[in-house]
Amino acid sequence: MLNSETQSGKFSWPAALIIVALILAAAGVFVFLRLETWPARTIGQGTEDIERLGRDLRSAFIDIAHLQPRIRINNQTIVDEAASPVAELATLTKQIKVKREFAHTWAGSSKRIKLSGTFLVKAGFDLRQDIAVDVRPDEILVQMPHAEIVGVEETRVDVLALENGLWNHVSGADLQNELTQLPEMARKQAVEIGLPADAEQELQRQLNKRIHARQPIRLVFTTPSPAESPAPVVRK
Repeated sequence: MLNSETQSGKFSWPAALIIVALILAAAGVFVFLRLETWPARTIGQGTEDIERLGRDLRSAFIDIAHLQPRIRINNQTIVDEAASPVAELATLTKQIKVKREFAHTWAGSSKRIKLSGTFLVKAGFDLRQDIAVDVRPDEILVQMPHAEIVGVEETRVDVLALENGLWNHVSGADLQNELTQLPEMARKQAVEIGLPADAEQELQRQLNKRIHARQPIRLVFTTPSPAESPAPVVRK
């Protein structure tokens, strides 16, 4: 009687070993499956994050620049550019004042014109040119044209001097010719003081403020800068 009770109270080591072996095997299978699927899960999460970043970039360009550029992720185009409702984007506006003087002497008779003009000069980007955003693992590359002067608006013109000689008079053509030079002078002065470059920096600042990405945003310009471009021909 005592012997049977003693046998029934004994711990079964073989059964315990089998249970432990089954637990270890199940744990091994679980770890193996997690390790096997880890690259795919990581890539999937990374792809989702990059695609979300691509959508954020698209929204940022629509809000800031009123255009939808072509966006590429890992060399694959996910968003094609759409037609922009405006042809140009002005990111900076500056008031420019210029003065111009004309004098001409003929047979001892002199005429003179002196003008002063105030203009609002706008620097920005030509949205009709190709703009592409390439999202890379280490950077966001934005390819676009250099900023340029996209508008010169006259706000005030004053005639400071209008002097006729005895037989050498100021003609209407003389005055009109001098007036047409003022906007070009304002445009040239804006380029010389670096207004287009300031517009590029402003766009970079707006993109950095709008896009919170791990990668830095780098602007690459595909056209010559206004300072390198030939001066426009003024037709008289």
